Amino acid sequence: MDENGAQLGVMPTREALEIARERGLDLIEVAPTANPPVCRLMDYGKFKYEQGRKDREAQKKQKNVEVKGIRLRPKTGSHDLGIKKRQMLEFLRDGDKVKVTLIFRAREITHPEVARKQFDLLCEGIEDVAIIEKPPTFEGRTMTMVLAPKPVQEREKAEKAEKAEKPAAAAGAKDGKTGKTADTGSGMVDAPAEPAKEEAQQAPANAESSSV
Repeated sequence: MDENGAQLGVMPTREALEIARERGLDLIEVAPTANPPVCRLMDYGKFKYEQGRKDREAQKKQKNVEVKGIRLRPKTGSHDLGIKKRQMLEFLRDGDKVKVTLIFRAREITHPEVARKQFDLLCEGIEDVAIIEKPPTFEGRTMTMVLAPKPVQEREKAEKAEKAEKPAAAAGAKDGKTGKTADTGSGMVDAPAEPAKEEAQQAPANAESSSV
């Protein structure tokens, strides 16, 4: 192949080298196992430079995933647990993994159900942001769990679905409120109907008695 990708056909290696010299290019073997081997005419120095530039750009776009750490105790209060949960969500939204470590002291290790409850509270409502990469497991006198961020596409899809649900819920609440007002209004209109009917019944009676 030449520098533009066009086929030059099968030829002796010496002839291909001669063409490369005439064009000021290099003869590079790109498929040595083919029969016959496939070569290409190119500026090898320029090719290496372009390849290095593409690799550097790819490295810039690639994010190095870090593992952030959060520590808990079986007696961690709900307020402190809420703060740690917000911190954990920030790490996950930044694309980092989170390792949650719960440390037992003394006889606290005899009540693992308390620790699991802490993990359950921490993981409540984070399904759209993270996945549990490693469920809670014992490691000596600690219990650890690893959370990983969901792929960006899945997170964006979940956020769009959540935004779409909010207007629908608001519209449903508005319709319910409107329907209640309409019922009340109809009741107010229907209420004076009976006295009006009674007056209509009394009117013929009065007329009849005065004609006698």
